[in-house]
Amino acid sequence: MFSPSYRGRFAPSPSGPLHAGSLLAALGSWLLAKQAGGAWRVRIEDLDPPREMAGAAQAQLATLAAFGLHPDGEVVFQSQRHALYQQALDTLLAQGLAFECHCSRSDLAAAGGIHRRCVAGRSRPDPAIRLRVADGCSIAFDDAVHGHIVQRVDLEVGDFVLRRSDGLWAYQLAVVVDDARQRITEVVRGADLLDSTPRQILLQQVLGLPTPAYAHLPLLLDGRGRKLSKSSAALPVNQQQPLRTLTALWACLGQAPLPANALLALPDWQDAALANFRRQDVPTRAIALPAALHNAISTRCA
Repeated sequence: MFSPSYRGRFAPSPSGPLHAGSLLAALGSWLLAKQAGGAWRVRIEDLDPPREMAGAAQAQLATLAAFGLHPDGEVVFQSQRHALYQQALDTLLAQGLAFECHCSRSDLAAAGGIHRRCVAGRSRPDPAIRLRVADGCSIAFDDAVHGHIVQRVDLEVGDFVLRRSDGLWAYQLAVVVDDARQRITEVVRGADLLDSTPRQILLQQVLGLPTPAYAHLPLLLDGRGRKLSKSSAALPVNQQQPLRTLTALWACLGQAPLPANALLALPDWQDAALANFRRQDVPTRAIALPAALHNAISTRCA
């Protein structure tokens, strides 16, 4: 049964092919959306050209399709939405909630990179624009996997960037604007973004936007304890054996093994997964991939 009240999404950056960690986030967000009878959207976060790989976006969409993860509605590309981000930034500037910052990274190094006030006398032709975070600003939310989270944004983050000094949009502003425009009700993603969530909730509050529910899935680590997105072990996922790959990722989500008949065809696997997925069993800890599991997921041994 379709439920228009639930709208989830998967939002990869086109910096390369999907690896196991990104596909885990895609699978988890798809499972929760479809189990709730809701819509599952895909948004390509292509706002950082220096980090993008030619053809990566289309390759990522093809990978999702190979695993039966088909978006509901058209795919959105952030690179086509600059006017929306500018409108939000103009609103914050007009209200005095954002300001030009001429400080360099070296200026902030002594404070651990946390900006609380600008260095006097600094002037540069390409200032960044930051959100003005009030003293004592504390943001709390309940994550569906990690429980109650509290962050003192002023002390732990400081005034954070909305538009970079190179003119590119910061992730925090773009993701908040897009989640609101797409009416996303549930944000399901990797735990590496758990620390960013209070900043996004603060932006939602000052822009008068709704706050979705959040669930942050476990990170996958290589043998040296690094998350796959930063690791040489971040190989493309194995599309040639989708059931083998999905079953390995299912185990990473802390789920009990599915019946043997679910391993016969992709539609059977999806039906069984939707019937048996338990969000309360998703682990909070990061998962170090043993060699056998990594080989099952990646193309190295396909």
